[in-house]
Amino acid sequence: MKKYDYIILGTGPAGYKLAGELSAAGKSILAVEGGMFGGTCPNVGCEPKIFLEGTVHTALMSEKLAGRGLVQPAKIDWHQLMQYKKARFNSWPEETKANFYQMGDVAEGYGKFVEPHVIEVNGEKYEGDKIIIATGAHSHKVRFPGDDKTHNSDDVLSLDNVPKRTAIIGGGYISMELGTFLAAAGSEVTILVRSDRVLRGFYHKYTTQLIEAMEKRNIHIRLFSEVNTLENADNGDGMVITTKDGSVFMTDYVLDASGRIPNIEKLDLDQVGIKYSKNGIEVNAHLETSVPGVYAIGDVANLQLPKLTTVGESEAGYLFNYLERGVSDPYFKPTVGTAAFTFPEIAQVGINPEVAQADEEHYTLEEHDLSGSSLYAGLNEKPAKLTLVFDRDDRLVGAAELSATAADDINNFIPAIALGISRADWEKQIVPIYPALADKIGGDLK
Repeated sequence: MKKYDYIILGTGPAGYKLAGELSAAGKSILAVEGGMFGGTCPNVGCEPKIFLEGTVHTALMSEKLAGRGLVQPAKIDWHQLMQYKKARFNSWPEETKANFYQMGDVAEGYGKFVEPHVIEVNGEKYEGDKIIIATGAHSHKVRFPGDDKTHNSDDVLSLDNVPKRTAIIGGGYISMELGTFLAAAGSEVTILVRSDRVLRGFYHKYTTQLIEAMEKRNIHIRLFSEVNTLENADNGDGMVITTKDGSVFMTDYVLDASGRIPNIEKLDLDQVGIKYSKNGIEVNAHLETSVPGVYAIGDVANLQLPKLTTVGESEAGYLFNYLERGVSDPYFKPTVGTAAFTFPEIAQVGINPEVAQADEEHYTLEEHDLSGSSLYAGLNEKPAKLTLVFDRDDRLVGAAELSATAADDINNFIPAIALGISRADWEKQIVPIYPALADKIGGDLK
């Protein structure tokens, strides 16, 4: 049985980053992968999504400017766009696999624990001084009669032609983003949300305004709506969805975007006593599981942080420093910005304005209507709003925005929040580019 300094289960962004640093440090590593090398983000997640968003965003912006200097709005050719997407991304899994073979040994197959520091892959056993679980997450599937006819986000991101009618189950990032893309390309989209809101965790005031903006583009969002049955239409033209409240409507394609769940079912964690829940593997302040020397990072870990690629890579960097550089501090729980690439985009960082509203003793809110600025007037953009949260020391501690460029805008505030900069510090030390950030906030943060 071959022994390694490190066995890394999973080759997604978190595992990839850690493997690269360990290999450069001269450590022996075994990478174990039973699925697509590189994981979700570069293959069927954030990378191809943002590639498609470039075209979608441009087309939707052109609609706002038609008749205001643009002769006509742009029209999306989805089939052509998808061919360019495939040309860029289809080779990535093999390229990532080749990179792992350069960094160390690779076992192609699903790994499972047989002893606390022994992994079995395809009947072969391997021992690791330290084992890192970075297996990520996979699409959740809602169960109902006819659920075999649904698709997941992986399918949509390789969809050659746009369905005439699309139904999407769920109100999270994937649902709202892919609904935006498909509708922009000409599909009539209906989004079924079982609760009272979409994008839970974002500022509710802005998610409500986002729904209003999407409805104006013929994206139908049905709250308190769950699928009861899905069956083929009698006339062969599409499918029939019946919801639990008795509503019936037609569709040609159903995307199940009801969420993602940690990849733990094949690991046999119970065999060695690694604790976990439906939210992922339990870890301590050093990302160590209940078994000494076994760690979990990325989407498979339960850290009560957003399940984002950037967070997983942050955890990987921390773990390398902790295990190889003697950094003994606990994982620092970074200031994490997050965005949904809808249209308009919605983004935020730090204290949610809803939390601040409920605690007026410690926080104050400032909301800015951005649409009056020359920049947003030139984009003909409505809604375009920004809310800032300050603590009692006048430090910026939260920001939320709804606009066509919300993700980039909120990125401007992340360093200020992470570093604890007060309004006075900002005025004294920072002169931002104008007209950009300064124009959007009317100079009120300075």
